[in-house]
Amino acid sequence: MTGRRAAIIATAMTVLIGVGWVTWIPRGFRARRPSAPLPMPAGTGPLAAPRAAFTDITRQAGIRFEHENGATGDKLLPETMGGGVAFFDYNNDGLPDLLFVDSKPWPWSSPANGLVKRSRLVLYRNLGGGVFTDMSESSGLVADVYGMGVAVGDYDNDGWEDVFVTAVGSNRLFRNVHGKFVDVTASTGVGGAADQWSTCATWLDYDRDGNLDLFVCHYVRWSKAIDLQQDFRLVGVGRAYGPPRNFEGTVPYLYRNDGHGHFRDVAAHAGLQVLNPNTHVPMAKSLGVAPVDLDNDGWLDLIVANDTVQNFVFHNEGNGTFTEIGARAGVAFDPYGNSRSAMGIDVADFRNDGSVGIAIGNFANEMTALYVSQQSPLQFADEAIVSGIGPATRSALTFGVLFLDYDLDGRLDLLTANGHIEDEINKVQSSQQYAQPPRLFWNAGERSSGPPFIPVPVDSASDFSRPMVARGAAFADIDGDGDLDVVLTAVRGAPRLLRNDQHSGHHWLRLIVKGSTSNRDAIGATIEVHVGEKTVRRTVMPSRGYLSQSELPIAIGLGDQTRVEKVLVHWPDGTLQVQAAAIDAVTTIVQPR
Repeated sequence: MTGRRAAIIATAMTVLIGVGWVTWIPRGFRARRPSAPLPMPAGTGPLAAPRAAFTDITRQAGIRFEHENGATGDKLLPETMGGGVAFFDYNNDGLPDLLFVDSKPWPWSSPANGLVKRSRLVLYRNLGGGVFTDMSESSGLVADVYGMGVAVGDYDNDGWEDVFVTAVGSNRLFRNVHGKFVDVTASTGVGGAADQWSTCATWLDYDRDGNLDLFVCHYVRWSKAIDLQQDFRLVGVGRAYGPPRNFEGTVPYLYRNDGHGHFRDVAAHAGLQVLNPNTHVPMAKSLGVAPVDLDNDGWLDLIVANDTVQNFVFHNEGNGTFTEIGARAGVAFDPYGNSRSAMGIDVADFRNDGSVGIAIGNFANEMTALYVSQQSPLQFADEAIVSGIGPATRSALTFGVLFLDYDLDGRLDLLTANGHIEDEINKVQSSQQYAQPPRLFWNAGERSSGPPFIPVPVDSASDFSRPMVARGAAFADIDGDGDLDVVLTAVRGAPRLLRNDQHSGHHWLRLIVKGSTSNRDAIGATIEVHVGEKTVRRTVMPSRGYLSQSELPIAIGLGDQTRVEKVLVHWPDGTLQVQAAAIDAVTTIVQPR
């Protein structure tokens, strides 16, 4: 351990002493004096984060969607969760389109003006130049569901992206037939139970047979009656939205794709159904999932972010089964052995050194976690404090987290989407607000003499930083200029489409990767870009953040570099391909048969 890093750790541990969390409890709220903000660790260098020039173009882009959560005063837990969003190219014209997942009025409530909107899926086609048009009615994406999340993947390897939507109740799968969608939920067998509450989902080829399988997480065992029985209350407010501590947990689905349009749930056989060792009831209360090959053995593992119970790490044994190693790996709890209220998750090599960083958004007064792989295989430590994101995120309630290179300097920065679950929280906790500003952290890497992540000042990103009750987040290059634009979703309100107007002059690569013997989307492929003395690594994995999907193409910032030595593609089936790539242009890489 270097002297600088040791000093940072010592300062961080001093900061943590005496810090307590404000937690939700049933039938009352234990008021406490707001804590002073934690200071940044000592030694922060003089570097300032580059200006984040994001412009809100939601209205001018033609986005009119507004999320509906059905709230009428009963304070039911699903109303707090919001909906996911996906960037994907549904019509194969090379432009990333936008899909928003909506919820709806509850069946026992009276809809406003007697009107019921049939479909809760809203699809916008990208016309180019940052302009979109609503294609919801003509697309075939029709689902009257209380929607939650979305997962996009070409499950039948026909070259067209299919859409899976999770919900409170049965889920939906839509097959993309040349730009028109057909509901194939019944014939494929992925609808799930009618009384299940599904949240995050992801496509992955866990058995490396070339077909995308589907992993679906669930939150808690829920019904209106169960929720009302919990009777969570805040002093001075009355009934309030509460945590899932007193709700029973769940188990996930793992749908194995047989390659002929049918799926079978193999979660039990695969070892993915974790039970509480004391009560023998399901333990998971899942809101985020990230597939990643943690130990470079060629098999995708699964990290699951759980709310108020320990996080899971499912290690893929390569024989169709997984072993849960979260506690052993150091990812299950916070540094003191406590579970947190984990929501969204993203995974990346943000140091460009081959390590794995796992960012997980947590509740207010719980820092965003940043678990980083250590020298021993499958061993992680939470380095949120020493990295610079811990103290700056402690007061926020964070749902979506995303690694993205907003200034194209070759290092992945971190975005957090924030917003409380209780709309009247400020009445009982003056330090908290319902709407909260998103945050952006610039990755200075070794250029900083202090922590690598430096908060981007609020006043330098005004459109980005306006408070909102944010949930999902996703990125794509919507206007073809090489940098990544961002969309944020909100609870019971309009999303925010943010065009990236940075003018760093940095160079970039854009890589479209297509499998042949591997799955068509190349999900799980690892890209290595060798530039100068640095190797930049990215994984093709659109499942990111909270209930959402970012675009499939890989964006690589090059900074001032004008030449790339080589690009290596490690395909999911274990083969390796060497590829040339053009600077400031799009390169399509097709796996040889």
